[in-house]
Amino acid sequence: MAFRVRGRLRRTLLGVLVAASVAVPVAGAARPSAVPAPAPSALPPLTAATPAALDARYAAHRADIRSAERMAADHGDRRRAAALRGMAGGARQFLSFDGRDGGRSVEVFGDLSRATRVAVLVPGSDTSLDRYGRLRAGAVALRHQLGERGAVVAWLGYETPGTVSPEVLTAGRADRAAPGLASFVGELATAVPRARISLLCHSYGSLVCARAASGVAVAAIVLYGSPGVGADSVSQLHTRAAVWAGRGAHDWIGGVPHVRIPLLFTTVGLGTDPVSKGFGARIFDAGGGGHSDYLRPGSTSLRSLARIVGDGRA
Repeated sequence: MAFRVRGRLRRTLLGVLVAASVAVPVAGAARPSAVPAPAPSALPPLTAATPAALDARYAAHRADIRSAERMAADHGDRRRAAALRGMAGGARQFLSFDGRDGGRSVEVFGDLSRATRVAVLVPGSDTSLDRYGRLRAGAVALRHQLGERGAVVAWLGYETPGTVSPEVLTAGRADRAAPGLASFVGELATAVPRARISLLCHSYGSLVCARAASGVAVAAIVLYGSPGVGADSVSQLHTRAAVWAGRGAHDWIGGVPHVRIPLLFTTVGLGTDPVSKGFGARIFDAGGGGHSDYLRPGSTSLRSLARIVGDGRA
């Protein structure tokens, strides 16, 4: 019986890989990495989140975004140019921005100089400068739920995999992203030493957080809508942070096979379900939402996440 179950799971994963191998070349002509952008401003690490230091950094990256917008427009990519035009608005606050190779950005919502609670959002698949709206909307909703002394940082610091792609079934993108996340969190902790920092990790982003877990000093790591994190238990993350997990009742990710299967030169599948009892995470109430609903205004999951960020309780 166990052999038949493993066989079905293997066929399921192989089927996804085959579908992805067809879909990815078809979409290749529209790859975000094909849009040119200038090199960003060379700024020193942020060592203190004073209003003056933050304002100078925000202004420098606002200029970088405008330069990238002009280059995208000259290239004929109206979608990217329009997205960047919105990001360059006077009230936007970017700690970093690089439009090259598909784009990377780190945006702040709230007053980081006064924040005592900071949530770092790590997004999952199909998040990019061209599809930034959902990440931004979630950050705005969480910032509102946290109140005036809370700040939210949307960390789009890596090339996310496509939802239908071979990369989404392996840890390669997460392995490359984790050092950058760890470095950013270290810089943030230095800049706001009195703030309680939490990592909120959605979907494939939960794998990124898991890969970075041993190298970040944060109060909480929250895994939601997770397909697995490449570990069998919380203890394998080697972190002192409180590890939380949750999944909405209508999240399709619950149907993903939680296995890891060696195939040729890689391993397919992301392993144990973080909401399973054996994994050992603290479980929070994620309500009845779907895969993209965790930060929806008024939702049970948003209230739970805000409480974890605020005082470590769900």
